Amino acid sequence: MGLKDLFTRKNKKINVMEHRRKLITTFDPKSPISEQYRTIRTNIQYSAIDENIKTLLVTSSGPAEGKSTTAANLAVVFAQQGKKVLLVDADLRKPTVHYTFGTANTFGLTTVLTKQTTLEKAVVESDEKNLFILTSGPIPPNPAELLSSQSMEQLLTQVAEQFDMVILDTPPLLAVADPQILSNQCDGTILVVFSGKTETEQVLKSKELLQAAKSKLLGVVLNNKQIQKSNYYYYYGSK
Repeated sequence: MGLKDLFTRKNKKINVMEHRRKLITTFDPKSPISEQYRTIRTNIQYSAIDENIKTLLVTSSGPAEGKSTTAANLAVVFAQQGKKVLLVDADLRKPTVHYTFGTANTFGLTTVLTKQTTLEKAVVESDEKNLFILTSGPIPPNPAELLSSQSMEQLLTQVAEQFDMVILDTPPLLAVADPQILSNQCDGTILVVFSGKTETEQVLKSKELLQAAKSKLLGVVLNNKQIQKSNYYYYYGSK
């Protein structure tokens, strides 16, 4: 076996481990962290008694705070509940959903919005039962314009009719206007906060931006919070 083969095998092993880490609800559904994601799912379902939450936007204040991992695992636990779920990568600047689920990104949200392909052709079924994926598609030069277009509004209406739950992974709030554009078109928004990293001022500013956009903030997910006397990191959702 040559060095190239060893390098390839090592990279594949790293990729598998990375997927396992990100999709803990799939690879270790009985773990304490997976249970916390189910708790968040329950909180979301009970956050609106009089109306059904069908479109959920997930964002964060800044980058690398876990919003994509949170969106992916929430999609999994909703699917495990028996709901037909669509995870949409609406981060048209730094998309990651296709990496997380190991799927191609040739077609996706951008090609649907620009009428280059149909929604039916762009949506792919994941390995998780009941969970479907709409990747970002090729990164466009005008993300904000695409997301604020009539085509996007029509798409959200269409997918809300076809799926029980639609989860949108969007860019950080303080970086670009994309989440604000989409937030008032969704039934609810979840803000992901990284314990020990996200500053209070950033969280308050993010809340103000969501309120200005007339978004319905369902709650905050505290990510990477380490509990004493435990080897696990717990994720906790609160309203």
